[in-house]
Amino acid sequence: MSTNIKIAIAESSAIIRCGLETLLKRLPGFRIQISEITAADCLTEGLRIYKPDILIMNPSIPGNFNLQHLKDECGCPDMKCFALLYNVSDPFLLRPYDDQISVYDSADELKHKLERLNTEEISPEEGESDDQQTLSSREKEIVVCVVKGMTNREIADRLYLSTHTVITHRRNIARKLQVHSASGLTVYAIVNKLIELKDLNG
Repeated sequence: MSTNIKIAIAESSAIIRCGLETLLKRLPGFRIQISEITAADCLTEGLRIYKPDILIMNPSIPGNFNLQHLKDECGCPDMKCFALLYNVSDPFLLRPYDDQISVYDSADELKHKLERLNTEEISPEEGESDDQQTLSSREKEIVVCVVKGMTNREIADRLYLSTHTVITHRRNIARKLQVHSASGLTVYAIVNKLIELKDLNG
């Protein structure tokens, strides 16, 4: 069964927009509808009309966009935002984004990122009991950071996420594992070989 996703691509380059659209529409397991936004001055209105599930945007697009303000203004509070990267970008620009897509990503990598996002969107009632114990790759990264004593802000900086996204991930981790303390997560991380004892003693 295919997953329906509405995606908006905000990118000035027609070549990159068309290439990404072609790749997305070929991904197995997804039925993807694409909307193209070609210029910064069309962004707000385009999102308000289209109301996508995911916005893939070049973080260097002209204009200073506050993503949370953009979501509120367009009536898309749950919209996920992916940064579309050509090369190394300023980490500060990437903080508010939920994830990143590189122009060098393969079709498999792109599919994995969409699947991970879709899995994270499943509510406790919808998920199967076996899946509740399974953490996504991003959640495992966050567990390791928590075990190392990092704050939400430090984790956000390390993984190029917003603090809000880190908090959401931590809430999902606690729900899945039924673990609500750093010491409990430490035990989980060691047992599941996410981290070694020597890493904790450093």
